[in-house]
Amino acid sequence: MRAEIQNTVEAIRKSLELLAQRLDYETAPHRLEEFNAMIEDPDLWNDQARAQKLMRDRQMLVDAIGTYEGIRQELDDNIELIELGEMEDDAEVVAEAEEALKALTETAAKKEIEALLDGEADSNDTFLEINSGAGGTESCDWASMLARMYVRWAEAKGYSVELQSESAGEEAGIKSAAYKISGHNAYGWLKSESGVHRLVRISPYDSAARRHTSFSSVWVYPVVDDNIEIEVNPADIRIDTYRSSGAGGQHVNTTDSAVRITHNPTGIVVTSSEKSQHQNRDIAMKALKSRLYQLELDRRNAAINEAHESKGDAGWGNQIRSYVLQPYQMVKDLRTGFETSDTQGVLDGDLDGLMAATLALQVSGKSRAEAQEG
Repeated sequence: MRAEIQNTVEAIRKSLELLAQRLDYETAPHRLEEFNAMIEDPDLWNDQARAQKLMRDRQMLVDAIGTYEGIRQELDDNIELIELGEMEDDAEVVAEAEEALKALTETAAKKEIEALLDGEADSNDTFLEINSGAGGTESCDWASMLARMYVRWAEAKGYSVELQSESAGEEAGIKSAAYKISGHNAYGWLKSESGVHRLVRISPYDSAARRHTSFSSVWVYPVVDDNIEIEVNPADIRIDTYRSSGAGGQHVNTTDSAVRITHNPTGIVVTSSEKSQHQNRDIAMKALKSRLYQLELDRRNAAINEAHESKGDAGWGNQIRSYVLQPYQMVKDLRTGFETSDTQGVLDGDLDGLMAATLALQVSGKSRAEAQEG
């Protein structure tokens, strides 16, 4: 077997090891037997919520086992085909099996990342907020570039995107925007994007064509579903209605019914500016509950909590990622060291590599490469 293909086989085996570790493959058959026994209980459906959760958890386990065993079987089959082709000097069989292994490498790596998305709220929909930092027009334009980047990423994933509120910049771009992004694992993917994003470029707004540095912050919160109860004391909130205004366009409404909810104990402020005031109250309250739930998740994780508390202003000290367009082309994540020179691809929504590296770091405390080496 050629060295290149041997390396491909080893990469797939490393992915299988990590999949087995996340699945706890040794105990998986026993856990599936327990699920099957519980499903046979005639009283199960007396509690609809419990029954639905049980069926959902069982299906997730079945899918995970099927994924692991499917990749392992395909790996073994193609190795066997290569060995057989080499014995019979059949170059066509060998070439087909090698191509199949290359494709399997991508599948295995993708499933490996998906296996990292097993946190309490990872499968939920998510709220995404973008705020421009200091710097006026430059930062507002950068915030609009980030908004476009995330919308393109979400649409490429097949997720639905709803613009919930937007504040236009005075000359260009946006001061802030809030989106609801719906789809399986939307929060799990996007949660690693919270933080300050820094852009370095030749400013299109500077007649002297000087290089400028701009900052914008991104904050991500899971949409709280019906299985998670968050109570909000009415005495702790203030609800204001106001007239919404924006730059215009199909996504922006001008209405007297926009709603702002302020949660006094935490200082959290959420807004919604759809056409219906009743709808706005509902959207804003859901967003508030999601923010409060995120705070609770943060408290359970000391590292995340520390990052949240030190969130600070959108400036030098709180960056997670740099996007350099001048004097060279580079996007670099400062947490993982992951970098790419395909800046246009990233700004067009190609974020999976950056997100995957951070997910692996959050789960294991190691980069993906380090985890595979270990």
